[in-house]
Amino acid sequence: MPLLLGATGVGKTLLLKRLQKINAQDSGAELGDPPATLPTVGTNLSDIIVDKKKVTVREMGGCMAPIWPSYYEDFDSVIFVIDAANPFQISSSCIQLLEVLSAPALELATVLILFNKIDLPCPVSLLEMKSLFRLDGIISCAKQSITVLEMSARSGQGLRDVLAWLQFAQRR
Repeated sequence: MPLLLGATGVGKTLLLKRLQKINAQDSGAELGDPPATLPTVGTNLSDIIVDKKKVTVREMGGCMAPIWPSYYEDFDSVIFVIDAANPFQISSSCIQLLEVLSAPALELATVLILFNKIDLPCPVSLLEMKSLFRLDGIISCAKQSITVLEMSARSGQGLRDVLAWLQFAQRR
């Protein structure tokens, strides 16, 4: 079961709603306007159909970061979302990511790092994000298998790649 983490306002809830909508329609249909969301306080469980199997994703609100580690034991995959359009949040997101990756309970987890909101004006580019996060170094030192993707939960760009990763993660 995947654990969905990230700071407040990075788009975790919208990501889940959009993934559910993609699964509820045929591949050629439009996603339409994004639904309204509220910041998650606590946790949410959302079911997504991946490869004809139900996958339950536990979303943890960003304000819950101090207690995220108490949930790590139950998960074999982590989706960590970062707001690529908010340069003021990058350093705190990097610290949170390093804390997640260094947790002993998650050392065998499969990790997906998502740079969301790439459709907004002036997002930090993937190349810049990789440099700011020193992702090459993190990936080379991490015990986890790490995948990095860009996406926009709002426009739908990259959502099918997220579903493909979920399919891969469920096979492990």
